[in-house]
Amino acid sequence: MKASAHIPSNLQQVVKENGYSEVRDVAGQGRCGLLPFAYAWTIVVGLTPDCYGRRYCFEHQGDASQAFAAWTGQANPSGPWIKCKGAGIDLLNPALELI
Repeated sequence: MKASAHIPSNLQQVVKENGYSEVRDVAGQGRCGLLPFAYAWTIVVGLTPDCYGRRYCFEHQGDASQAFAAWTGQANPSGPWIKCKGAGIDLLNPALELI
């Protein structure tokens, strides 16, 4: 787990138990990190000990990690994210051409 040192202890436990990595604060977005799902890698936004606000789903870990490292919190992350999901959010990446 590569995580920032200033993560509160109650969130550190959640990070360890659920496999989050690269956890850091992103300007205007709160705590964010990478989380593997069964068939995707996600950038999780607004991470708290109880939940998160939304996630950007990527097919490959390398794409998610690269996009997360470059993301400043402005607009959406770059890269080939497929979908953004969260409470009331179901957004396809407008940069991807759908057939």
